[in-house]
Amino acid sequence: MWRAIKLIFWLVVLAAIALLAYAYIGPVFFPGDFEPPLREMRQPVTLGQD
Repeated sequence: MWRAIKLIFWLVVLAAIALLAYAYIGPVFFPGDFEPPLREMRQPVTLGQD
């Protein structure tokens, strides 16, 4: 049982490291994923009428 808990712990640690690496190094290798939308988008909003 302890072995399974250790495995899950290390998988969570590796996933956190991978997420941080993607956040910091990702824009260098995948610039399209980190670009903002190129056009303005507007949507009408209807507020509640009391």
